Amino acid sequence: MGALPVVARAAAHFWEEPCISGERGSGAVFFSGCSLKCVFCQNYAISTGGRGKELSLPQLRVLLERLAASGVHNINLVNPTHFAHAVAAVLEEPLPVPVVYNCGGYERVETLRALEGKVQIWLPDMKYMDPALARRYSGAGDYPEKAKAAILEMFRQTGPYVMGEDGLLRRGVVIRHLVLPGRLDNARAVIDWVGETFAPGEVLFSLMAQYTPCGRAAEFPEIDRRLTEEEYEAIRDYLMESPIEDGFFQDPDSAGEEYIPDFDLTGLDAL
Repeated sequence: MGALPVVARAAAHFWEEPCISGERGSGAVFFSGCSLKCVFCQNYAISTGGRGKELSLPQLRVLLERLAASGVHNINLVNPTHFAHAVAAVLEEPLPVPVVYNCGGYERVETLRALEGKVQIWLPDMKYMDPALARRYSGAGDYPEKAKAAILEMFRQTGPYVMGEDGLLRRGVVIRHLVLPGRLDNARAVIDWVGETFAPGEVLFSLMAQYTPCGRAAEFPEIDRRLTEEEYEAIRDYLMESPIEDGFFQDPDSAGEEYIPDFDLTGLDAL
């Protein structure tokens, strides 16, 4: 990608965790490109295909302001890491709603520090604790160490999560883990790290069942299928026995291409 941000969609999104989507939706801005190469990416058309519209920084600021004014609960920057310099610039002036930084977890601590005070809610993945899996499926064997350092920095910035009386998250960290088929030991290791690293009440944990083979998943037969109910139930039971108390489960029915939004430049007209 070039220096200017490329955006594929900007609209209310209702499929995040309940404390983020609420009743009016999260103002999701989907950036094109990615710093990872996940072979199973559900947003492959924009993460690798490059579909999207290039925006100047003033145009991006107008987009965020317009989306915030539409009534969404927050501005949800989806996969913005490779455009973090642009995000930092356009957020010099605070928005009237919280900013969510929705990312793959593969972040440089220096980049996150440049965003301190500009992001209220961090929404990172913790995809892998196994470097071999990280290398095979995302092209990043150093993912575990980078993601752990990044999440610790995110928590340093926000402190323990703060939930409003309306059930909406005001600030804090929500750690996501997408369970991969047949990779249950990896999921258990992620749960172990979160449970050992954070005390109850400090972060939220979201266990995701929505894995759908997309992108290049067909080239990797061991993950070219959906998660079985038995697999997800096994990890859900493991989570219930862990020290983690605060977070979310996902309905297995959420796995399906119908939950992948259309990257058709919605919300980018008149920019």
